[in-house]
Amino acid sequence: MVGRLRLVIFDVDGTLIDSQAAILGAMTAAFETVGLEAPGRDAVLSIVGLSLPNAMATLAPEHGEREWQALVDGYRAAHTAQLRHPVPTPLYPGAAAALDRLEAAGILLGIATGKAQRGVGRLLAQEGWEGRFTAIQTADDAPSKPHPGMVENCLALTGVAPEDAVVLGDTEFDMAMARSAGVHALGASWGYHPRDRLLRGGAARILDGFEGLDGALDAVWERV
Repeated sequence: MVGRLRLVIFDVDGTLIDSQAAILGAMTAAFETVGLEAPGRDAVLSIVGLSLPNAMATLAPEHGEREWQALVDGYRAAHTAQLRHPVPTPLYPGAAAALDRLEAAGILLGIATGKAQRGVGRLLAQEGWEGRFTAIQTADDAPSKPHPGMVENCLALTGVAPEDAVVLGDTEFDMAMARSAGVHALGASWGYHPRDRLLRGGAARILDGFEGLDGALDAVWERV
């Protein structure tokens, strides 16, 4: 897989870490804060990956900017409260080992996530991953997925050509973002969107575990 500069860009929630308990808890608290009925689990997980303003507009389309901003503020407050009483956000099996293998093979690592920089920083500190990712793009740095801006910024930061970059993500938004930026898209079946949505977004392949990542990368890059 070496010989030319290559990059794998990872989504975070639903791809590297299972954060659904924290997301569901914060979303429920946000809706309760503004006196609205919280959406169900499937609805909430369907918007993971979007920026908070876009997520709230999707979950509460009958409301307007004022209510959406109140929901965003409520979510952020609930998330801050979770820091005092942490909700488990474990790594998915094989995630850490996959990063080790890619790094050892000389592959650059990137992140493209709907999280804020602060949230990503906490994850990196928690896992001892500071300095590991060459390019990190968040909701603070580019428009919400599926806009290609996060991937385009990662390419600019690393100097990697689009055909030599791959996005691994668990949502239709990740796949559409990758395709719009002209990079390869691999779907993670262990995350929050079902396979049909990943395919609809443009996934070239769908993985059932991190153990399949190396072979999938070889397959997409063999065609370059």
